[in-house]
Amino acid sequence: MLIGKGSKLNSVLRMKCPRCQEGDFYVAHPYSLKNVGETHKYCPSCGLKYEKEIGFYYGAMYVSYGLGVGLFVACWAGFNLFFPNASTFIQISVISGLSIFLSPYLYALSKIIWANLFFSYDPEALSNYKKDQNV
Repeated sequence: MLIGKGSKLNSVLRMKCPRCQEGDFYVAHPYSLKNVGETHKYCPSCGLKYEKEIGFYYGAMYVSYGLGVGLFVACWAGFNLFFPNASTFIQISVISGLSIFLSPYLYALSKIIWANLFFSYDPEALSNYKKDQNV
């Protein structure tokens, strides 16, 4: 169950709530520049408060840095394996362009990864929340 419901990878790739994996984590798509990186305050499905404390997502900067380094290493290795004669200028240009183009997605990905480090999947979260709302 690497990618099925209940796995952290499922929540990260679908950008869904870490606890119920049903509600959307973000207000809009990562490339919606008006709302870039803006999360819901609470999960629309299970009511989980996404920000545990003020400044909770500052730690996502470390994840974002790791993703950026991973992108650089993957591009550099790809160039050296498949295009060994490519000039340094071309390599730097492509890596810089990809970094700029992918930065909203990497930012969103880093926040959902960070949240998944602190919140766990609860298969009963939806039913418990619905019970609490009806009471």
